[in-house]
Amino acid sequence: MALILGTEYCKMDSSGRFKLPNALKKQLETTDCRFVVRHGFTNECLELWTYDSFQNEVARLRKELNPYRIQDQQILRQLTRANIIEMDNSDRLMIPPERKSLLGDAKELVLQSTGECIEIWERNAYDKMNNEIIDLASIVDNRLGAKHELSSTSDAE
Repeated sequence: MALILGTEYCKMDSSGRFKLPNALKKQLETTDCRFVVRHGFTNECLELWTYDSFQNEVARLRKELNPYRIQDQQILRQLTRANIIEMDNSDRLMIPPERKSLLGDAKELVLQSTGECIEIWERNAYDKMNNEIIDLASIVDNRLGAKHELSSTSDAE
């Protein structure tokens, strides 16, 4: 799967269509025009996956989760609740109505890559989310700095 990088801004029309920016499209390792869109797991955004990368994500989930545990069934059900959409000849994607409700009457979208997929944000929600990250340096230090210190300590022994 390709590493997808970048933040792009685009417009969405009243039908829920938007053009996938070339800067993101060029990074996709696929000629398949199928994509998968689902609600973001932790954010008020949608996630856009290539069809192949979503298939890989589902395979990874199935490997990690026990289909006989109720909680695992619920996780799999929620994370695979998605729609397949296709890019048209003008490089436009249409958000299905049941997914579009998360974006409201948005006219401006922000497409933010996460490496694996592309988050689709309503512009104001994206700006609000970014403004809420107060001290990124402390968050990174708490999450990644301690991990690095532990591996450095283990290496020294």
